[in-house]
Amino acid sequence: MGAIPAILLSYLLGSVPSGLICGKLFWGVDLREYGSHNIGATNAWRTLGKGPGIIIFLLDFLKGFVSVWLGLQFAGTPLVMVLCGIFAILGHSCSVFLNFKGGKGVATGLGVIAMLMPSVTAVVFLIWLGIVWVTRYVSLGSCVAAIFVPIAAWLMGSPAEYIVFGLLAAVLIVVRHKSNIVRLMNGTESRIQAGRR
Repeated sequence: MGAIPAILLSYLLGSVPSGLICGKLFWGVDLREYGSHNIGATNAWRTLGKGPGIIIFLLDFLKGFVSVWLGLQFAGTPLVMVLCGIFAILGHSCSVFLNFKGGKGVATGLGVIAMLMPSVTAVVFLIWLGIVWVTRYVSLGSCVAAIFVPIAAWLMGSPAEYIVFGLLAAVLIVVRHKSNIVRLMNGTESRIQAGRR
């Protein structure tokens, strides 16, 4: 069916504010009014508890995963699959439904690389998990894991398009975490807890 429809659909899919919709629909909470005011899984975990946080993480993950699948079905080339993934992350971070605001893009980005590079995904997820487990800083784990995506992709012999995607995604995710990085340096960043339920 072509690359352009797949890319546009990926952006729209990425733009769906899963955390905002689920928070309001199932828990009567607007995540933008609590905690970090972010609609992503980490703020949902802190605000609503472990279960809601995991659900919202999975929904955001699927936005990235399905977007790459759309690229595969519509065009079937690595370049289009990567572009669909990038636009899904951009949609999540700059949602057309939220006046071009949104989340940090970590869960959606993980969904993208899970579809593109499953082995790389396993490596960076373990890096993320280890850092978060030790430090309890999700933002630190997310930034470090994002930086390792293009490195792991290169070491594992991934296609050039996927390595470039890893570089672009890492830059986007680190930039979106600018305020978190400042708080980490100042020692004021919030640590994630076990959750209320």
